[in-house]
Amino acid sequence: MTDLLYTEKDLVTSLKDYIRAEESKLEQVKKWAQKLDVLSATATQDPEGFLGHPVNAFKLMKRLNTEWGELESLVLKDMSDGFISNLTIQRQYFPNDDDQTGAAKALMRLQDTYRLDTQTISTGELPGTNTDVTMSPMTVEDCFELGKIAYSDADYYHTELWMEQALKQLDGGEESTVDMVTILDYLSYSIYQQGELERALDYTKRLLKLDSAHQRANGNLKYFEYQLAKQKKVEAEEGLKEKEKREREKREASEKKGRPADYLPERRKYEQLCRGEGIKMTPRRQSRMFCRYSDNNRHPLYVLGPVKQEDEWDRPRIIRYHDVLSNSEIEKVKELAKPRLRRATISNPITGVLETAHYRISKSAWLTAYEDPVVDKINQRIEDITGLNVKTAEELQVANYGVGGQYEPHFDFGRKDEPDAFKELGTGNRIATWLIYVRTVSLVCVYVNCCFQGSAVFWYNLFPSGEGDYSTRHAACPVLVGNKWVSNKWIHERGQEFRRRCTLDESD
Repeated sequence: MTDLLYTEKDLVTSLKDYIRAEESKLEQVKKWAQKLDVLSATATQDPEGFLGHPVNAFKLMKRLNTEWGELESLVLKDMSDGFISNLTIQRQYFPNDDDQTGAAKALMRLQDTYRLDTQTISTGELPGTNTDVTMSPMTVEDCFELGKIAYSDADYYHTELWMEQALKQLDGGEESTVDMVTILDYLSYSIYQQGELERALDYTKRLLKLDSAHQRANGNLKYFEYQLAKQKKVEAEEGLKEKEKREREKREASEKKGRPADYLPERRKYEQLCRGEGIKMTPRRQSRMFCRYSDNNRHPLYVLGPVKQEDEWDRPRIIRYHDVLSNSEIEKVKELAKPRLRRATISNPITGVLETAHYRISKSAWLTAYEDPVVDKINQRIEDITGLNVKTAEELQVANYGVGGQYEPHFDFGRKDEPDAFKELGTGNRIATWLIYVRTVSLVCVYVNCCFQGSAVFWYNLFPSGEGDYSTRHAACPVLVGNKWVSNKWIHERGQEFRRRCTLDESD
């Protein structure tokens, strides 16, 4: 995204050069026209007397034979070649339709997760926004485009919200190339699709006041009126129990309004935590949480320089480590990862094939230990601090979450219904996760209700028995403002036999 910003800046500079070239050309043509205008006015007062002078006669011949030809060439000269050439080169880096749709859906995701109204998003007054950052408000066209993208996905809830915002801004006097009739057409239909006949009918009538010949609106008007009359007749004939049932159904439909089709059972809790509304740890449990300097059983590297260790949570046990990476190491990791960032994938639980998914929106890159000393040092540091063997671990993954980037509730380990999740690696299941927060972090543990920001966190995904710890289900909240960088190391079972001994007790 940063590169795109500089690309656009370069194109603006190129466009200005083109404008100056066109202005220079027009200025030359203008001077030529003004000179000839004065000359023609004088000459036509006494044509014979003017042409009787041999110099005037020669200059007329020269102008018509040579100079007008030169002027023609100047007028026909295309000054846009440089700009068009630059634009063609840069276009290969431009976002495509999928990128634009993804950005629109990210805005809607943020709208739902953080309970933001369309007016707040349109004006750019988001919580946590830097007041020093210039933000241009969304136009009617912008709001209309969001509504159209939602409509193309049959997401009538968001279609309604954004078409209403577009209509509100039009009613407020904002000029737009989008006409009110088109907006009302989308709006009335999306409201009808959500079962609100009366409102759909009202917007259809408003549309017809602006365009009485609108064919679809006229057809909808008759249909809506018929359906509404039919509905009222049924309501008038039904008994008390039926009325209560209908009201209950309406309430349930209202509660489900805007809910994604793939609704997660824990979505409500997940989104609450993202908004900072999670259940807090009781004082009694909190009293058992400590901060300490750890030398990892008198590890030679940490006897004189112990690491800062903090108990983040008790069940599952999550440890936070402060200042595990220096600023120079962080910048090096980002520098190595940036050129290789690609859309993050997930393993299909049925096929085992890696694929993209709407519930994981980020880009990631993998860094190997041999490509840079910094990566090798980080891997060794993880081994020294955790006491686990990282030789069988996966490579260091670096992930970047941009606008609306998220990772919905998930497990890091392979469950019983995914027996082949890590078969190709041949190193067993993911026994533990080490997660470094590089910048602007936001992570949620759904079942244990913990939200934290820090340098790095560590937890075990498996019990000593090898059984998965289902309380380690966690998620990454959608990025509201800024962007987020994290780096993780997934440590596997093989190689830990004498470092974390197993037990046959499944409850351990």
